[in-house]
Amino acid sequence: MRLEGLCIVARLVRHLVLLLSLVAALGAGCGGGGENEAEREAEDGSGRGTVTCEGSPMSGDLGLPADFPQIEGITYVASEQSGPTRAVDGYAEKGLEELFDEYQSGFEDAQYEILFDEREEDDAEISYRAASDDTEGIVALRSCDEDKTSVHITNRPG
Repeated sequence: MRLEGLCIVARLVRHLVLLLSLVAALGAGCGGGGENEAEREAEDGSGRGTVTCEGSPMSGDLGLPADFPQIEGITYVASEQSGPTRAVDGYAEKGLEELFDEYQSGFEDAQYEILFDEREEDDAEISYRAASDDTEGIVALRSCDEDKTSVHITNRPG
């Protein structure tokens, strides 16, 4: 009788594991429902990147397109290529709102298309596509404090 009870419990556990696996697989199959990749990154936080509030300035080329907006006062501390994607990190001795407005203007001046933007109290994102359609990405801004903002740029082929 005792062995029979263990067999019943083992079958129940096996069925429960199968059921949970099925639920997980179905959940993974549910897509973003028409949102583009940059919007999903911004919503789920994966486009946020690292938060950099200090560091030594890097030397050399950032690896961003030549027509990418050059905003005064940003200290770039890292630039890394991972597959086709370039990630650049830095910070500015400016408030988030001021920096957000400067990027907006910079993209407009460079005739980049702004795919979406969002500004909240402590963070902001601007998703962009170059006028040449050959590159796109997202600028993620995070407030370090009232007068300092982290900048994380993700750029990839369009």
